Amino acid sequence: MKLSSQSKLKKTIYKIITPWYSISLIDRWLLGQIIPPMIFAISAFTVISLSVGVMFDLIRKIVEYGLPILQAFQALIYSLPSFLVLSFPMAVLLSTLLSYGKLSANSELLALKSLGITTARIIAPAIMISIFMTGLTFYFNDNLVPTSNKLAESTLRSGIGSSFNNQKGRNNIIFSRKGSRIKTNNTPTKKNTYLTHIFYASRFENNILKEVTVLDFSRENIKQILTANDAIFNKKNSSWLFKDGSLVSTNSIGQTTSIKFKQYEYPFVEGPLDLAKVPKDASDMSLKEALDAERIYKKIGDLKEIRKIQVRIQEKFTLPCACLVFGLIGSILGSQSNLRSSKSQGFGLSIILILVYYVISFLCSSFGVKGLLPPIIAAWSPVLISLVGGFYFLRKTSI
Repeated sequence: MKLSSQSKLKKTIYKIITPWYSISLIDRWLLGQIIPPMIFAISAFTVISLSVGVMFDLIRKIVEYGLPILQAFQALIYSLPSFLVLSFPMAVLLSTLLSYGKLSANSELLALKSLGITTARIIAPAIMISIFMTGLTFYFNDNLVPTSNKLAESTLRSGIGSSFNNQKGRNNIIFSRKGSRIKTNNTPTKKNTYLTHIFYASRFENNILKEVTVLDFSRENIKQILTANDAIFNKKNSSWLFKDGSLVSTNSIGQTTSIKFKQYEYPFVEGPLDLAKVPKDASDMSLKEALDAERIYKKIGDLKEIRKIQVRIQEKFTLPCACLVFGLIGSILGSQSNLRSSKSQGFGLSIILILVYYVISFLCSSFGVKGLLPPIIAAWSPVLISLVGGFYFLRKTSI
């Protein structure tokens, strides 16, 4: 029995290490130089960003709102994936700068080049690990971050209580609908498209829209104003159930009728509820949810929100691609500069490069939201510019 268990253990270990030893010796050596500083960089950037972005705010909530320490710790853990997504690209840059800078300072890269190994071959392991980190970042950003952010919010709400709950949720939901108007003989008008409805709710809580006002222009000679305290959508009847409100109708000759009601069923689309469920921040959405939000905004015709969500959808892809950009730039600069093994010097250069890249990204993103650039160009310009610059320097060093 002992022999069989030992043989099984040996087989398991062999299966684990076989893929590693199937990699060429030079790649294993270079990856061994990159991975340790990458782990250090991920830890350093995550701790710094967590401290600045979450920890101080949680301490304030513990002191001012009485947030239990255990729930504060849970919220901190739930916030971790969103900061790891930011740390991964920065860690790739710092690790490649440090590892290749050290190899350059020790003349090890010079020795490799003297054997006829090109710069492109030397930085190939850095590109490989950058591609891996790109995929990992995309997975975290699309699958873990939206869920973990929601869990962090719900943990804070349950810990702080109802006073904090009232501050959350989507406010000021405005849904507009366009179409043809109905004539007095109940036949729709042709050709022209009009604004037929404006649906407004002051806030959204527990699948209920609160303090609702509906302006109805769908009939040619009649205008209606419907107000209610609550509105609930009934999927079976495809209609809204309004509670505790009033309905005011005005015709073309100025006659006005007003009725009050406890309950009133109003046939209308589910759009306002869909809009209310859209998260305020695109970072709280998965790619699928962002595409659904784009579809909802297109129905409404809100051009600003359409442009904004289209930019954010593209950024779901460009944010992970920052790993590839930083891996390319970091390995090239590291192999050419004499950083020695100084973490402080590498960290300082990383901060400068990161700042430049994200400033360009922010400006392009803002131009995309404003409509000065198409969304796809606004989101991808920093990546493409950086990659072109990186390949230019790579070609220059290979000559």
